Amino acid sequence: MKLVRYGDAGAEKPALLDGEGRLRDLSALVADISGGTLDDASLDRLRRLDPETLPLVEGNPRIGPCVGNIGKFLCIGLNYSDHAAETGAAIPEHPILFLKANSAIVGPYDDVVIPRGSTQTDWEIELGVVIGKTAKYVDRANALDHVAGYCIVNDVSERHFQMQLTGQWTKGKSCDTFGPTGPWLVTRDEIADPQNLGMALEVNGKRMQTGNTATMIFTVAEIIEHLSQLFTLHPGDVISTGTPPGVGMGMKPRPVYLRDGDVMDLRIDGLGHQRQRVRSDD
Repeated sequence: MKLVRYGDAGAEKPALLDGEGRLRDLSALVADISGGTLDDASLDRLRRLDPETLPLVEGNPRIGPCVGNIGKFLCIGLNYSDHAAETGAAIPEHPILFLKANSAIVGPYDDVVIPRGSTQTDWEIELGVVIGKTAKYVDRANALDHVAGYCIVNDVSERHFQMQLTGQWTKGKSCDTFGPTGPWLVTRDEIADPQNLGMALEVNGKRMQTGNTATMIFTVAEIIEHLSQLFTLHPGDVISTGTPPGVGMGMKPRPVYLRDGDVMDLRIDGLGHQRQRVRSDD
């Protein structure tokens, strides 16, 4: 099942995709696609619906972030062995964790805005994991039972803010629009193996990132196990699980960064497509 939120920013409505890829409105049944509707029982009720009985959404509305009212936006750094190699970083012993401000979250086709003073805005395609069941002290054997589904995240990053401004990575990760999420939440029953998903990102039609979740250093289950030992994961929390090689800062002979007018296209097997146009915050 593919769950979607559509409409103006801040006023999105819940929907699902029917067999022909059309939006079917769920407003009469659920208030939103958010933590309160992501448990197994709620998803099973939606799964049993006949999409043909639901109102068809006409036109081409804006697609919003696939999860509303996200609790924690958790990000894992340097989680692909080939990406760690391109940046010259050592393989981490434990998952590297940073937070992305929720105010960065936008829809999958919304503009990404280069903040004032930025010279090093970069791209990062990532597998997003949406928690559906409270997780505390879980082990990897049953960790995936706590997942509602998966989505695409573009962990847009300003490298100077991230690396050179005194403080933590969060500074370069949390600028407004730096968290495109969606287009839809694909429930976990449709993803047979989250550790075997092809990933690709293009800038202006040129392939920059090609990867597969098989090269993650820490699997989705291991990440959930680790984080749940530290704090409770709640329904509606989102974990962005790291990026494969091909980011701008790793380009040779010199880094390549986003500029006004650039267009990013992102795809992950089974999870759909994102596209963002880049513009400067003038």
